Amino acid sequence: MPELPEVETVRRGLQPVMEGARIVEVEARRPDLRFPLPEKFAERLKGRTITALGRRAKYLTMHVDDGPTLICHLGMTGSFRIEAGGGSAAPGIFHHERSKNAAHDHVVFDIMSLQGPHRIVFNDPRRFGFMLFSETAPDEHPMLAGLGVEPTGNALDGGLLAALLKDRKAPLKAALLDQRLIAGLGNIYVSEALWRAGLSPLRAAGTIAARTKKARAQSERLAEAIRSVIADAIAAGGSSLRDYMHTDGSLGYFQHSFAVYDREGVACPTPGCAGHVERIVQSGRSTFYCRACQE
Repeated sequence: MPELPEVETVRRGLQPVMEGARIVEVEARRPDLRFPLPEKFAERLKGRTITALGRRAKYLTMHVDDGPTLICHLGMTGSFRIEAGGGSAAPGIFHHERSKNAAHDHVVFDIMSLQGPHRIVFNDPRRFGFMLFSETAPDEHPMLAGLGVEPTGNALDGGLLAALLKDRKAPLKAALLDQRLIAGLGNIYVSEALWRAGLSPLRAAGTIAARTKKARAQSERLAEAIRSVIADAIAAGGSSLRDYMHTDGSLGYFQHSFAVYDREGVACPTPGCAGHVERIVQSGRSTFYCRACQE
C-alpha cells in the first residue's frame, strides 16, 4: 500500500499537466474498481476544468469547476500514466515498475492541458483502488471525515502531539498509526520516525504527554522526527517497497536510506550505539527498532 510520500509524488507528477486542464472525454472501461464508479461518472466530469489537484492523507482529490470533487485512492497496485506525443510516464516513485498492461487500464481521462492534449490513464491490476465523488467539501465525505492532522508542515508540533496522545495506554507505534490522530502515517515512516526520536515503539503512547520536562522534550523530538522523515521521503520521491516510479521513469531511493525499517540484524546506525535492529510484530505488522537506544 503506498504511503503518504508516494501519493504526494504522484500528485506532484500529475499537477503540472492536470491543473487548469479541460476534461475533453472520460472513458470508464469497467463499472467498478474496489467500489462501483459513481453514477454518470463520465458525464459529470466531461467538459469540466480541473481547478486543483490536492491530497488529503493517502487520498488524491481532483477539484473541478461547477462539479463534484473526485476522490481517488491508489489501493495496492493503482497508478496513473501520462501519455502525450507518443510517449508516456508514470508519476510517483516506487521500487518496482508499475503495471503498463493495457488490460488493467480502467479509467482514461483525455484532457486539453496548457501544454496541449494529454491522456491520463488509471491502471490497477488488483482493483483495490477507487474513485468516488464528493458533492460537498471533500473533508465531509465519509472516506475523509474524521482524519487527523497532516504530518507535514509545522501544525504537528510537540504540544499538539502530546494533546493527541494524552492518557493513551496503547503502544506508541499503534497510536501513531491511528488515522484519526495523524492522517497518512504508515508502517514504514512510523518505524523510521521513532528511531530518529529515540523512542521505543512499545512504550505507552501517553508517556510522552506527561507534564514533565522530559516528556515535553520527547514529544517535541518525535514531532520533529515525523515531519522530517516525511519531508525527506517526499524529497526523495517516496519509498514504497514495490511498484511505483517517478514521472521520468527513475526509481525511488529513499528506501536505501532506511535506518531501521527492513534492516533486521544490522548494527544500529545511531552513533555510539552498540545495539542492532530487531524485528517484532505489533498488531500483525512488522516493527523495526533498536532496543538499546530507543527507550
